[in-house]
Amino acid sequence: MADPALPSPTNTPGQVPPGLPPEEPGIGERLRRIFFGKPRDLTDRSLFHRLSLVALLAWVGLGADGLSSSSYGPEEAFRALGEHTYLAIALAVAVAGTVFIIAWAYSHIIEHFPEGGGGYVVATKLLGPHTGVVSGSALVVDYVLTITVSLAAAGDALFSFMPASWLPFKVLVEVGFVAALIVLNIRGVKESIIILTPIFILFLLTHVTLIIGGFFTHAGDLPAVASSVSSGFSGGLGILGIGGMMMLLFRAYSLGGGTYTGLEAVSNGLIMMREPRVATGKRTMAYMAASLVFTASGLLICYLLFRVSPETGKTLNAVLVGRFAENLPFGGTLVVLTLISEGALLVVAAQAGFLDGPRVMSKMAVDWWLPRRFAALSERLTTQNGILLMGGASLVALLATGGNVHHLVVMYSINVFLTFSLSMLSMCRFWWQKRRTPDSPWIRRLGLFIPGLLLCSGILIMTAFEKFYAGGWITLVVTGGMIGLCFLIRSHYRSVTQQLQRLDEVLENIPPKGAAISPKVDAKLPTAAVLVGSFGGLGIHTLLSVQRAFPNHYKNLLFLSVGVLDSDTFKGADEVDALRHRTEGDLQRYVDYAHKLGLPATSRASIGTDAVDEIEELCRTITKDFPKVTFFAGQLIFKKETWYHRLLHNETAFAIQKRLHWSGMTMVILPVRVY
Repeated sequence: MADPALPSPTNTPGQVPPGLPPEEPGIGERLRRIFFGKPRDLTDRSLFHRLSLVALLAWVGLGADGLSSSSYGPEEAFRALGEHTYLAIALAVAVAGTVFIIAWAYSHIIEHFPEGGGGYVVATKLLGPHTGVVSGSALVVDYVLTITVSLAAAGDALFSFMPASWLPFKVLVEVGFVAALIVLNIRGVKESIIILTPIFILFLLTHVTLIIGGFFTHAGDLPAVASSVSSGFSGGLGILGIGGMMMLLFRAYSLGGGTYTGLEAVSNGLIMMREPRVATGKRTMAYMAASLVFTASGLLICYLLFRVSPETGKTLNAVLVGRFAENLPFGGTLVVLTLISEGALLVVAAQAGFLDGPRVMSKMAVDWWLPRRFAALSERLTTQNGILLMGGASLVALLATGGNVHHLVVMYSINVFLTFSLSMLSMCRFWWQKRRTPDSPWIRRLGLFIPGLLLCSGILIMTAFEKFYAGGWITLVVTGGMIGLCFLIRSHYRSVTQQLQRLDEVLENIPPKGAAISPKVDAKLPTAAVLVGSFGGLGIHTLLSVQRAFPNHYKNLLFLSVGVLDSDTFKGADEVDALRHRTEGDLQRYVDYAHKLGLPATSRASIGTDAVDEIEELCRTITKDFPKVTFFAGQLIFKKETWYHRLLHNETAFAIQKRLHWSGMTMVILPVRVY
């Protein structure tokens, strides 16, 4: 069983325990199976291979975030140019170069951090845990906004060709998108991606047609456009000067920073990739970069070629495709398909928030920055708690902003580039420390990461300064609040751990009585079944409390434990085997300790994602073999229990006791006072 000192997941039971007559599932259970699917079989050694993603599916699931940013990033940048649209060519070149630099940099990050975690792990390992929690908090808020801005932009795209009288229903439709994605992601990563793949393909086909078709239809106008750009540049120099023009260009470039969002998604979600993981991740990154350069830069140039300008109730992409298709056969159909595919891809792009956000949270939970329950896996092997939190938080953000994409993009971009900047700084430090290593390519690597750091930090500073009062301050306050909360959570866990360590030290001084013998277990005699976690003071305390409370009554000891598979151990079949061996090894240490006390003892173990379900199943099986068994568990208690104690610590013992009592079995909870 998971250590009661730290939270352990509790999920809805879904399996009928052995030994009981089959029960007809209720309507709630049947609906849950329909929507979320059946539990995964952890004994299937091919499970991890089947759940992993090849580069193409990873491109759909993670790359959609980057590709879909072409629906709002280039538009924000182009709008910022105002009447100086001749700078769109330079802007397109800058966008392509930036995508190349960031993607190349993250390809190298993938090489050095193949276990995933992206900016959080990079900053934690190279700059320290305090910097890591800043990056991790920024990422979590970023992924909430990934979901929000993607679905808000999807609503804008879809309602661009609908009657204006329908606009009041836009936010309601976006809320429906959130609910649908929550259900899909709880079912599983691969299933959700496969369902959404046709949308991704439709987007590619329609936008390739739009961009390439736009170039060809205006091929004859290119000399006139070039002349217009040249004269506009000359006129701009006279009005703004070279410094003013560069500032205008950099401002537009920075405010279009949403274009580059999503490029870090592969690094964060690398654990989902098919082996060889690094090669798959780098291939996915190449697909993402190439597709984003084509769409983002291509759209900027098409805005210029078609002389696109803002129209009320329409995105610039809607205006562009309308002008492109107005003289084409079936032009109206093309407009509808393009905008539907764009809106639908933006819904797919929200996947990145549901895929990577909970994974970042799970890594932070393993490091005690967040409640441990966020590291738990559901019976479908998804980080269900994180998915629900990300969905709920995105709903709050969506309703609070009314789905205003212009405000959301600003909030979104600040956190993206905070994480980018910390990742680039981390790698700069890493390669600077490698400068004395023989044959180290540190000069070449610094030649990549230093420009990346300057670009990302420049965009961060400009966006935060320029849009501070347009929503930027909200992001900074929310992210700062989360960082502070993380420090409070970790401080609490450290305090509890220190108390438990003192308990270990006290109990180490209690020597077992008697020789190390192995008396035979008689299953017909009264048996105390003790639920334990890893070997330590807490389990020994529970064992000795049983002996003290019921002297000479129980003639056998039976130790029960469940190895809980969470996001930290869900890395492959070998990790499951290692977890099973660790669980059995800890149980054997308890058995050996009991033997030194002269007590007959044995053990039973199980592996699963839910400690409560697995322990219940073990207990039901044990009652057939040990008819006079009583179950015992230790539970941490606090002098003044508050609401956050219930959030940060599990109540596994109470949950098990309730189920066993309902089934007619006896269970006693022994309190463990920590402070």
